[in-house]
Amino acid sequence: MADASYPDDLLYHPEHDWARVEGEEATFGITWYAQDQLGEVVFFDPPAIGGQLKQNEAYTEVESVKAVSDVFAPLTGEVVAINDLLSDKPETINSDPYGDGWLVRVRLSDPSETESLLSAAAYEATLA
Repeated sequence: MADASYPDDLLYHPEHDWARVEGEEATFGITWYAQDQLGEVVFFDPPAIGGQLKQNEAYTEVESVKAVSDVFAPLTGEVVAINDLLSDKPETINSDPYGDGWLVRVRLSDPSETESLLSAAAYEATLA
């Protein structure tokens, strides 16, 4: 299990998802808090490459030993890559939620949506 952290270079969605924006694309994942609440992740059902994600809408599910939880899109866009590592090792979401435990990569439809996301400090404040 990873140590609690909320990297400053990411943007955060109130539903405990993060986005790492790089130009016209962004990588999405779930936060340390989300994976900690879930417990050991045992299954990730990725969306299809080419699928359209809409900000604030659930786009997939993550299953843990405790529950099945929806994962919400922090931004709108088209799925251009999925993390194939998670099909064999979904627990990577627990051990490295901001690195090898990323979920999908998306080509952004509206980069201005990033303005509605939270900084690391603002996100952490929602957890208090």
